[in-house]
Amino acid sequence: MMRQDSNDETEDISLFDADEETSRSARRKKIRHPIASFFHLFFRVSAIIVYLLCDLVFDGFIACMVTIILLLSCDFWAVKNITGRLLVGLRWWNQVDDDGNSHWVYESRKSGPGKKISNDAESRIFWIGLISCPIIWVVFAFKTLFSFNVRWLAVVILGVTLQGANLYGYIKCKVGSPKNLTSIATSYLGGQFLRQTFSREAAATEK
Repeated sequence: MMRQDSNDETEDISLFDADEETSRSARRKKIRHPIASFFHLFFRVSAIIVYLLCDLVFDGFIACMVTIILLLSCDFWAVKNITGRLLVGLRWWNQVDDDGNSHWVYESRKSGPGKKISNDAESRIFWIGLISCPIIWVVFAFKTLFSFNVRWLAVVILGVTLQGANLYGYIKCKVGSPKNLTSIATSYLGGQFLRQTFSREAAATEK
């Protein structure tokens, strides 16, 4: 069963078929979807490497630009449609209703009793790749602006846009409405404050 979040409304819908559920023996493996895990990082890391090495190794700006755009496009499609669903049980997409209105849908597969949606290894691979690469493209964007390297501006903006869109979509799938995100942040900061307070009190007691 999935949680559907569209216009801050949630309802349980069926998204994943029963044949997509992995067996118990497969769940014990550290990485259940090695191919999906590989391609989750391959396209986005390759685009960054080509961008960094373009002026040093490759000849021709146009060839490098086209290669990076293709890699970014493949990454956007793979992460949005495949790796998010397989690795962490999340999916976001757009649908048009009968009246022609467009709606963004954010879905999260619910775990059953004693079952986990994803293991720690796959979840770590997914979120590290999803968060770190857009940050790198933002750094490239600032570097391009400050160095007045205008010819790369369209490429880095595309990188920020495509990978930032996936990041935003999956964060919406994970935490739901902005109220939930605020609640999570508040809980985290409160926990950090309490831990620091108890640590200081313990250190003072030992002295």
